[in-house]
Amino acid sequence: MKIKLSTTDLFERRHNSPDKEQREEMLEAIGVSTLDQLIDETVPAGIRLKRAMNLPEPLSEYEFLKQLKKVAAKNKLFKNHIGLGYYGNITPGVIQRNILENPGWYTAYTPYQAEIAQGRLEALINYQTMVMELTGMEIANASLLDEGTAASEAMTMLAGLRKGNKKTSTRFFVDERVFPQTIDVLATRAIPVGIDLQIGKIEELDLTDEKLFGVLLQYPDSNGRIHDPSDFIAAAKEQNVFVAVAADLLSLTLITPPGEMGADVVVGTTQRFGIPMGYGGPHAAYFATLDAYKRSIPGRIIGVSIDSNGNKGYRMALQTREQHIRREKATSNICTAQVLLAVMAGMYGVYHGAEGLKNIAAKINGLARTLEQGLGKLGYSQLNDVYFDTLRIHLDADQSLKLKSIAENAEMNFRYYDAGGVSISLDETNTLADVRSILAIFSELKGETYTGETEKNSISDEVEITFPESLTRTSEYLQHPVFKLNHSEHEMLRYIRRLENKDLSLVHSMISLGSCTMKLNATSEMVPVTWPEFGNVHPFAPLNQTEGYQHIFNNLSDWLAEITGFDAVSLQPNSGAQGEYAGLMVIRAYHHENGDDHRNIALIPSSAHGTNPASAVMAGMQVVIVKCDERGNIDVEDLRAKAEKYKDVLASLMVTYPSTHGVFEESIKEICEIIHLHGGQVYMDGANMNAQVGLTSPAMIGADVCHLNLHKTFCIPHGGGGPGMGPICVAKHLAAFLPGHTLIETGGDAAITAISAAPYGSASILLISYAYIAMMGAEGLTNATKIAILNANYIKKRLEGSYDVLYTGSKGRSAHEMIIDCRNFKRSGVEVEDIAKRLMDYGFHAPTVSFPVGGTMMIEPTESETKAELDRFCDAMISIRKEIIEIAEGVEDTLDNVLKNAPHTVGVITANEWNHLYSREKAAFPLEYTRSNKFWPTVGRVDSAYGDRNLVCSCIPIEEYADSEESLA
Repeated sequence: MKIKLSTTDLFERRHNSPDKEQREEMLEAIGVSTLDQLIDETVPAGIRLKRAMNLPEPLSEYEFLKQLKKVAAKNKLFKNHIGLGYYGNITPGVIQRNILENPGWYTAYTPYQAEIAQGRLEALINYQTMVMELTGMEIANASLLDEGTAASEAMTMLAGLRKGNKKTSTRFFVDERVFPQTIDVLATRAIPVGIDLQIGKIEELDLTDEKLFGVLLQYPDSNGRIHDPSDFIAAAKEQNVFVAVAADLLSLTLITPPGEMGADVVVGTTQRFGIPMGYGGPHAAYFATLDAYKRSIPGRIIGVSIDSNGNKGYRMALQTREQHIRREKATSNICTAQVLLAVMAGMYGVYHGAEGLKNIAAKINGLARTLEQGLGKLGYSQLNDVYFDTLRIHLDADQSLKLKSIAENAEMNFRYYDAGGVSISLDETNTLADVRSILAIFSELKGETYTGETEKNSISDEVEITFPESLTRTSEYLQHPVFKLNHSEHEMLRYIRRLENKDLSLVHSMISLGSCTMKLNATSEMVPVTWPEFGNVHPFAPLNQTEGYQHIFNNLSDWLAEITGFDAVSLQPNSGAQGEYAGLMVIRAYHHENGDDHRNIALIPSSAHGTNPASAVMAGMQVVIVKCDERGNIDVEDLRAKAEKYKDVLASLMVTYPSTHGVFEESIKEICEIIHLHGGQVYMDGANMNAQVGLTSPAMIGADVCHLNLHKTFCIPHGGGGPGMGPICVAKHLAAFLPGHTLIETGGDAAITAISAAPYGSASILLISYAYIAMMGAEGLTNATKIAILNANYIKKRLEGSYDVLYTGSKGRSAHEMIIDCRNFKRSGVEVEDIAKRLMDYGFHAPTVSFPVGGTMMIEPTESETKAELDRFCDAMISIRKEIIEIAEGVEDTLDNVLKNAPHTVGVITANEWNHLYSREKAAFPLEYTRSNKFWPTVGRVDSAYGDRNLVCSCIPIEEYADSEESLA
């Protein structure tokens, strides 16, 4: 045989799953002769791109990883003692290999379908319990995006809780020793919603100020000092002033937790709990508060309920706070969290337990005390009287500059102050050898040579750990058995695997969630995330140490600009909702720059994602809803009328394209022109970008700014509900306003303040999208879009006659997703939820349920599923339809049937008694493939109402825990 030696095995054929033969079969079933014919019938000609995207030629997986190693080597791995909320730590190998690197954990979806998410829900209960007990608070959520975001959510939550004489108070005071990046994010969040943010020393604060409603302080503060805030908190309480505390979670194993001092909210990051710095993320922020505030908590809370068999079952609690229900009345636009990272942090707590965490913290503090003693012998003055891990050394400005040069020559980073002085933070990775290296640097600053263990600078291997009595923690924590029984690797490994086995993820089957785009997360894209060259970089390291990252940021920004047709990109927003908010804040800044401060109306179609109106309100805008017509498209005349009505105050239109109804609206250019004609800007939600790439673009349709869900279109895993990334791309006239950062220069010439705590958001997972684009190339990305549309229309064709598709384009085609109407089944007593639960018996996660239309399902298959998998899903849906017909025709009982009792656990199927009117076989093995590849839900249908009435958000008592485990076995 002859072979071309230049041939490479391109990644595209691994990603775009249906092969040539399968595609031809699918096209024939749909009734078109070519894929291009299908695309022409789906995407309006007036918005089609006229040329191919200008992207580099695709690399094979091997070539990409080889090249990326060279790029990674450009990052300099200095020893980082910068602190400010980011620290070196050790990710236990058993957690790294079996969670972070395990697709069984990172490809799962948000646990909306609790019965097939019990593993990660239990892991999140562990996380919440750990946070509650370490902070001394009564309730915690299942993570937020970063510490700055968490602090901002605390501020706005407390603003919403104002009452009595503080009902109209607008002032929120932030101690100047809060982390500077947190203050930056607070500044962004405060102004649009009318909060007067003041920065200063809490010692000088007048708590009797009637305009003051809340205070935020850092514990330990950003300089490393620990002060006792008890008296301050008590005084604030007397004046009806809320107090939020940003606390280092690891330090709370040694020092008195803020909850025991009377704090209303405690926030921070769990990055120290085994999560690499990753040049800024992703890391799980924590948020803990009082039980009285539970219905105002942002983000998600995991609670304990019961299932249909009376067994304990976990689920997401208090979901009425979710944005798709409350929309513009939502208290937060938080959609994704940092579930994967929260799972890891919780597992870090499980693995080490109370004693292990305390020992880690004590060692860090001991090293800091040893360093202080050594510096004292060298004649340096240390300014923090009480500290955990950070020393502040008095130096003048000239000494600081000289020290910086010496330290960087020794490949070490400290934090330097503008007026002179330095702080040094120690962490879990440090040893006595690091202390000696630091002392050697300070010796050189004095012109001396550090000679090791002499009488003058000897270092003891033992040190006494003491704190003032009022700051010494005496309360117990992490006493639940889960934090005591898994300290050996064998037990930890088995525990992680037990939980993993309870969850359905992409390793089991297609997850066809409309709008959520559950794409292949290819191994080659994931591998670099755990490389130390990327993981061990501090977000505030000097830029000349991060050339590898800068190379990736520059290329990725150029590629995303090319894909969207825009001029400039910010990679900072660390979720889709953050991207929405960032885009609207940029629009707001643009209007203000033009003297149009009064422009504050956001037009939003009734079909929009729930985060859209919530984001608009957070950006200080007033939401006006635009109707949709009977075909699901934006009602152009209603839009025109409202644009005319509000022309003097119109700020923006928020539009999703293709629409949330799964249709390429042919009037989109006209819609954008109407907004521009009336002085507004067009924000495009990038949730459905998977149907645009290579065929059209946000710039082509007439938008001014869009965000991109990198965890959707660009392959970052959903991670069970996070991490995500939501960079924004903008037209030239908006580029100047892209978000900046107080510590690292980013953004435009007139940059808004920071959106996220780190300058490039969750930088380490940008590698995944970078890899995807680099290995796919322009043609591969375009083909992916085409095949996503092909797969959706194939499912649509296969389900014809069984389900009605609610909306289609003018030629009867769906975009990359479709909505099937299940509302008529109610006449037979079947709800859409019943179909969702029954799909679990077939081994599938349900499509998106009751969004954007109640009683429907939104199906999106993505381009990475083979025809065989699409057929398997369609067979399941058609089989369920036949089960509904049996109920409608009286063949099956309206109450005791396979849909109403779904899902069926192995315990139910194998029980001695079987009291149902249908067979065990029909319940458990509805189609032949389920016999050889059966996924068993571990609990029956979970009772959400019971869980909300009896809210429990921490580990259940050991007796019930044991009973529950036995029943699930």
